[in-house]
Amino acid sequence: MDVSFLGGPGPQRGVGVVAPFDFALDRELWRWIPDDVSLHLTRTPYVPVEVSLDLARLVSEHETLGDAVRTLTAVTPEVVAYACTSGSFVGGIVGERAMCEAMSRAGAVPAITTSGALLEALVELDVRRVALVTPYTVSVTRALEDYVARAGVTVTGCAYMGLTRHIWKVTYREVVDMARLAAAHGGLGAADALFLSCTNLPTYDVIPQLEAELRIPVISANQVTMWAALRRLGTRAVGPYQALIDASARSGTVLPGQTSGSVLPDVPGLPDVSEEKQQEGWS
Repeated sequence: MDVSFLGGPGPQRGVGVVAPFDFALDRELWRWIPDDVSLHLTRTPYVPVEVSLDLARLVSEHETLGDAVRTLTAVTPEVVAYACTSGSFVGGIVGERAMCEAMSRAGAVPAITTSGALLEALVELDVRRVALVTPYTVSVTRALEDYVARAGVTVTGCAYMGLTRHIWKVTYREVVDMARLAAAHGGLGAADALFLSCTNLPTYDVIPQLEAELRIPVISANQVTMWAALRRLGTRAVGPYQALIDASARSGTVLPGQTSGSVLPDVPGLPDVSEEKQQEGWS
Protein backbone atom coordinates (compact mmCIF):
# COMPACT_ATOMS: atom_id res chain seq x y z
CA MET A 1 0.00 0.00 0.00
CA ASP A 2 1.32 3.43 -0.96
CA VAL A 3 1.27 5.72 2.09
CA SER A 4 3.42 8.47 0.63
CA PHE A 5 0.39 10.77 0.45
CA LEU A 6 0.34 10.94 4.27
CA GLY A 7 3.47 13.08 4.31
CA GLY A 8 4.36 12.02 7.84
CA PRO A 9 5.52 11.44 10.39
CA GLY A 10 4.71 14.77 12.03
CA PRO A 11 7.32 16.99 13.66
CA GLN A 12 8.72 15.61 16.90
CA ARG A 13 9.50 17.62 20.02
CA GLY A 14 11.76 15.97 22.54
CA VAL A 15 12.07 15.91 26.33
CA GLY A 16 15.33 14.43 27.59
CA VAL A 17 15.01 12.54 30.88
CA VAL A 18 17.88 11.64 33.18
CA ALA A 19 16.78 8.94 35.64
CA PRO A 20 18.60 6.97 38.35
CA PHE A 21 19.89 3.54 37.34
CA ASP A 22 17.09 1.77 39.25
CA PHE A 23 14.22 3.72 37.69
CA ALA A 24 11.60 1.25 36.42
CA LEU A 25 8.53 3.33 35.51
CA ASP A 26 9.30 4.56 31.98
CA ARG A 27 5.77 3.69 30.89
CA GLU A 28 4.23 5.84 33.63
CA LEU A 29 6.12 8.90 32.40
CA TRP A 30 4.78 8.37 28.89
CA ARG A 31 1.17 8.44 30.11
CA TRP A 32 1.40 12.21 30.72
CA ILE A 33 2.90 12.94 27.29
CA PRO A 34 0.88 14.29 24.32
CA ASP A 35 1.25 12.59 20.94
CA ASP A 36 3.56 15.19 19.41
CA VAL A 37 6.20 14.90 22.16
CA SER A 38 8.77 12.12 22.62
CA LEU A 39 10.69 11.17 25.73
CA HIS A 40 14.39 10.33 25.43
CA LEU A 41 15.55 8.55 28.58
CA THR A 42 19.02 7.85 29.87
CA ARG A 43 20.14 6.49 33.23
CA THR A 44 22.92 7.24 35.66
CA PRO A 45 25.61 4.56 36.12
CA TYR A 46 24.85 1.69 38.49
CA VAL A 47 26.20 1.92 42.02
CA PRO A 48 25.75 -0.87 44.61
CA VAL A 49 23.94 1.31 47.17
CA GLU A 50 20.39 0.93 48.48
CA VAL A 51 17.94 3.83 48.48
CA SER A 52 19.33 6.28 51.03
CA LEU A 53 20.74 9.77 51.36
CA ASP A 54 24.09 8.37 50.19
CA LEU A 55 22.51 7.06 47.00
CA ALA A 56 20.69 10.35 46.45
CA ARG A 57 24.02 12.19 46.57
CA LEU A 58 25.73 9.71 44.23
CA VAL A 59 23.10 9.88 41.49
CA SER A 60 22.99 13.68 41.58
CA GLU A 61 26.68 14.56 41.30
CA HIS A 62 27.22 17.27 38.72
CA GLU A 63 29.72 15.22 36.72
CA THR A 64 27.24 12.33 36.55
CA LEU A 65 24.46 14.67 35.45
CA GLY A 66 26.64 16.33 32.84
CA ASP A 67 27.65 13.00 31.32
CA ALA A 68 24.03 11.85 31.22
CA VAL A 69 22.79 15.04 29.58
CA ARG A 70 25.53 14.91 26.96
CA THR A 71 24.34 11.44 25.91
CA LEU A 72 21.03 13.08 24.97
CA THR A 73 22.37 15.90 22.84
CA ALA A 74 22.41 13.82 19.64
CA VAL A 75 18.60 13.67 19.68
CA THR A 76 18.31 17.42 20.42
CA PRO A 77 15.74 17.58 23.22
CA GLU A 78 14.25 21.00 23.88
CA VAL A 79 14.35 20.53 27.66
CA VAL A 80 16.05 18.09 30.03
CA ALA A 81 14.41 16.75 33.18
CA TYR A 82 16.15 15.01 36.09
CA ALA A 83 13.57 12.44 37.23
CA CYS A 84 14.53 11.73 40.83
CA THR A 85 12.98 13.34 43.89
CA SER A 86 15.53 12.45 46.58
CA GLY A 87 18.46 13.13 44.26
CA SER A 88 17.18 16.65 43.67
CA PHE A 89 16.23 17.60 47.24
CA VAL A 90 19.23 16.07 49.03
CA GLY A 91 21.28 19.25 48.45
CA GLY A 92 18.49 21.60 49.50
CA ILE A 93 17.08 24.45 47.45
CA VAL A 94 20.51 25.83 46.58
CA GLY A 95 21.71 22.39 45.54
CA GLU A 96 18.67 21.85 43.32
CA ARG A 97 19.29 25.12 41.49
CA ALA A 98 22.94 24.19 41.01
CA MET A 99 21.89 20.87 39.47
CA CYS A 100 19.71 22.68 36.93
CA GLU A 101 22.57 24.98 36.04
CA ALA A 102 24.96 22.04 35.59
CA MET A 103 22.53 20.23 33.29
CA SER A 104 21.81 23.36 31.27
CA ARG A 105 25.54 23.92 30.73
CA ALA A 106 26.01 20.34 29.58
CA GLY A 107 23.08 20.33 27.17
CA ALA A 108 22.60 23.99 26.26
CA VAL A 109 18.86 23.60 26.94
CA PRO A 110 16.57 24.46 29.86
CA ALA A 111 16.72 21.93 32.69
CA ILE A 112 14.41 21.01 35.54
CA THR A 113 14.41 18.52 38.41
CA THR A 114 11.59 16.68 40.14
CA SER A 115 12.02 18.58 43.40
CA GLY A 116 12.17 21.92 41.60
CA ALA A 117 9.02 20.93 39.71
CA LEU A 118 7.38 20.08 43.03
CA LEU A 119 7.89 23.61 44.33
CA GLU A 120 6.66 25.01 41.02
CA ALA A 121 3.51 22.90 41.28
CA LEU A 122 2.87 24.01 44.86
CA VAL A 123 2.99 27.62 43.69
CA GLU A 124 0.68 26.84 40.75
CA LEU A 125 -1.88 25.32 43.12
CA ASP A 126 -1.40 28.01 45.80
CA VAL A 127 -0.46 25.37 48.38
CA ARG A 128 0.78 26.57 51.75
CA ARG A 129 0.27 23.32 53.68
CA VAL A 130 1.08 19.92 52.25
CA ALA A 131 0.87 16.30 53.39
CA LEU A 132 3.61 13.94 52.20
CA VAL A 133 3.76 10.26 51.29
CA THR A 134 7.16 8.66 50.73
CA PRO A 135 8.45 5.13 50.21
CA TYR A 136 11.73 6.18 51.88
CA THR A 137 13.40 5.50 55.19
CA VAL A 138 12.92 8.04 57.96
CA SER A 139 16.19 9.90 57.24
CA VAL A 140 15.38 10.45 53.56
CA THR A 141 11.83 11.45 54.47
CA ARG A 142 13.11 14.03 56.96
CA ALA A 143 15.29 15.53 54.23
CA LEU A 144 12.20 15.98 52.03
CA GLU A 145 10.30 17.59 54.90
CA ASP A 146 13.16 20.02 55.43
CA TYR A 147 13.34 20.86 51.71
CA VAL A 148 9.64 21.68 51.56
CA ALA A 149 9.72 23.64 54.81
CA ARG A 150 12.64 25.78 53.62
CA ALA A 151 10.52 26.70 50.59
CA GLY A 152 7.98 28.20 53.00
CA VAL A 153 5.42 25.37 52.87
CA THR A 154 4.17 23.76 56.08
CA VAL A 155 4.20 19.95 56.24
CA THR A 156 1.00 18.91 58.00
CA GLY A 157 1.70 15.19 58.09
CA CYS A 158 3.88 12.53 56.53
CA ALA A 159 3.51 8.79 55.99
CA TYR A 160 6.55 6.75 54.96
CA MET A 161 7.19 3.12 54.02
CA GLY A 162 10.83 2.58 54.98
CA LEU A 163 11.85 0.89 51.73
CA THR A 164 15.45 0.71 50.55
CA ARG A 165 14.88 -1.06 47.21
CA HIS A 166 12.25 -2.31 44.76
CA ILE A 167 10.07 0.76 45.26
CA TRP A 168 8.43 0.27 41.85
CA LYS A 169 6.78 -2.90 43.25
CA VAL A 170 4.62 -0.96 45.72
CA THR A 171 0.93 -1.51 44.90
CA TYR A 172 -1.71 1.16 44.36
CA ARG A 173 -3.52 -0.13 47.45
CA GLU A 174 -0.49 0.61 49.60
CA VAL A 175 -0.14 4.08 48.10
CA VAL A 176 -3.80 4.81 48.89
CA ASP A 177 -3.46 3.59 52.48
CA MET A 178 -0.39 5.74 53.10
CA ALA A 179 -2.07 8.75 51.50
CA ARG A 180 -4.97 8.45 53.92
CA LEU A 181 -2.58 8.31 56.85
CA ALA A 182 -0.72 11.42 55.74
CA ALA A 183 -3.84 13.42 54.91
CA ALA A 184 -5.65 12.52 58.13
CA HIS A 185 -2.89 13.80 60.40
CA GLY A 186 -3.76 17.25 61.70
CA GLY A 187 -7.50 16.96 61.13
CA LEU A 188 -9.87 17.35 58.21
CA GLY A 189 -8.74 19.99 55.76
CA ALA A 190 -5.35 20.50 57.41
CA ALA A 191 -3.47 20.07 54.13
CA ASP A 192 -4.03 22.08 50.95
CA ALA A 193 -2.56 19.25 48.85
CA LEU A 194 -0.93 15.83 49.07
CA PHE A 195 2.40 14.96 47.47
CA LEU A 196 3.34 11.37 46.55
CA SER A 197 7.13 11.38 46.49
CA CYS A 198 9.64 9.28 44.48
CA THR A 199 9.63 8.82 40.72
CA ASN A 200 9.87 5.05 41.26
CA LEU A 201 6.52 4.99 43.12
CA PRO A 202 3.55 4.07 40.87
CA THR A 203 0.93 6.84 41.11
CA TYR A 204 -0.77 7.63 37.79
CA ASP A 205 -4.06 5.80 38.32
CA VAL A 206 -4.52 6.67 42.01
CA ILE A 207 -4.38 10.45 41.56
CA PRO A 208 -7.98 11.03 40.41
CA GLN A 209 -9.43 8.61 42.99
CA LEU A 210 -7.49 10.21 45.84
CA GLU A 211 -8.45 13.70 44.74
CA ALA A 212 -12.13 12.70 44.72
CA GLU A 213 -11.86 11.13 48.18
CA LEU A 214 -9.63 13.66 49.93
CA ARG A 215 -11.06 16.74 48.18
CA ILE A 216 -7.60 18.28 47.74
CA PRO A 217 -5.13 18.27 44.84
CA VAL A 218 -2.92 15.18 44.76
CA ILE A 219 0.39 15.52 42.96
CA SER A 220 3.11 12.97 42.37
CA ALA A 221 6.81 13.01 41.54
CA ASN A 222 6.43 11.77 37.96
CA GLN A 223 3.41 13.98 37.35
CA VAL A 224 5.10 17.23 38.41
CA THR A 225 8.25 16.32 36.46
CA MET A 226 6.39 15.82 33.19
CA TRP A 227 4.08 18.79 33.84
CA ALA A 228 7.01 21.16 34.39
CA ALA A 229 9.02 19.81 31.43
CA LEU A 230 6.08 20.18 29.05
CA ARG A 231 5.45 23.66 30.39
CA ARG A 232 8.89 24.61 29.10
CA LEU A 233 7.75 23.49 25.66
CA GLY A 234 4.63 25.61 25.86
CA THR A 235 2.39 22.55 25.90
CA ARG A 236 0.39 20.64 28.50
CA ALA A 237 0.57 17.24 30.13
CA VAL A 238 -2.40 14.92 29.62
CA GLY A 239 -4.27 13.01 32.31
CA PRO A 240 -7.85 12.44 33.48
CA TYR A 241 -9.17 14.48 36.40
CA GLN A 242 -5.86 15.71 37.81
CA ALA A 243 -5.97 19.10 39.49
CA LEU A 244 -2.45 20.10 38.48
CA ILE A 245 -3.16 19.45 34.82
CA ASP A 246 -6.83 20.44 34.54
CA ALA A 247 -8.04 23.57 36.34
CA SER A 248 -11.62 22.27 36.20
CA ALA A 249 -10.57 19.44 38.54
CA ARG A 250 -9.51 21.85 41.29
CA SER A 251 -12.98 22.38 42.73
CA GLY A 252 -13.03 19.14 44.70
CA THR A 253 -15.87 17.67 42.65
CA VAL A 254 -16.33 13.91 43.02
CA LEU A 255 -15.65 11.86 39.91
CA PRO A 256 -18.73 11.01 37.81
CA GLY A 257 -20.36 7.82 39.09
CA GLN A 258 -18.50 7.90 42.40
CA THR A 259 -19.37 8.94 45.91
CA SER A 260 -17.14 10.62 48.42
CA GLY A 261 -14.89 8.09 50.09
CA SER A 262 -14.87 5.62 47.20
CA VAL A 263 -11.64 3.69 46.79
CA LEU A 264 -9.77 1.66 44.25
CA PRO A 265 -10.72 -1.99 43.81
CA ASP A 266 -8.59 -4.55 45.60
CA VAL A 267 -5.29 -5.29 43.89
CA PRO A 268 -2.79 -8.03 44.63
CA GLY A 269 -0.43 -7.15 47.44
CA LEU A 270 3.33 -7.02 47.39
CA PRO A 271 5.50 -10.05 47.90
CA ASP A 272 6.89 -10.18 51.42
CA VAL A 273 9.31 -7.26 51.63
CA SER A 274 9.48 -6.96 55.40
CA GLU A 275 13.23 -7.48 55.31
CA GLU A 276 13.51 -4.41 53.09
CA LYS A 277 11.74 -2.09 55.52
CA GLN A 278 13.62 -0.16 58.16
CA GLN A 279 10.65 1.79 59.51
CA GLU A 280 7.09 2.52 58.55
CA GLY A 281 4.69 5.01 60.02
CA TRP A 282 3.63 8.62 60.07
CA SER A 283 4.88 11.77 61.69
